[in-house]
Amino acid sequence: MRRSSGFTVIEIVAVITFLGLAAFLLIMQQQTISAAQRDATRKTAINAMYYSLEEVFYEEKGYYPVAIDESVLKAMDPSLLTDPNGIKINSAGSDYRYESTNCSNDQCQSYTLTADLEKEADYVKTSRND
Repeated sequence: MRRSSGFTVIEIVAVITFLGLAAFLLIMQQQTISAAQRDATRKTAINAMYYSLEEVFYEEKGYYPVAIDESVLKAMDPSLLTDPNGIKINSAGSDYRYESTNCSNDQCQSYTLTADLEKEADYVKTSRND
């Protein structure tokens, strides 16, 4: 009886199945990590807006603006006003929202900053000086 060396079809199918499953899990994990990184970027941007509003704008003027953009929040990097998808704050489809409240003559007493996150609940910051 002659014995030949090599792999059986069952062994090859098992290895291919294992590699396919491993590749699938790797891709899913990569997507989860990428979403978590985008969420961290969103939180960083909202925190930068919040501290710029509280520590710079409000301290200087004593009120909050009706809307925010790079001309209002001069103390922060203007690129943070654009979400990871490239959409500016308060534009249609943006992950970032600024909602001012209790406004009179373009001066507001409070606001809410919100970021829509992928893997967590919305990230919300509200004005410190209501």
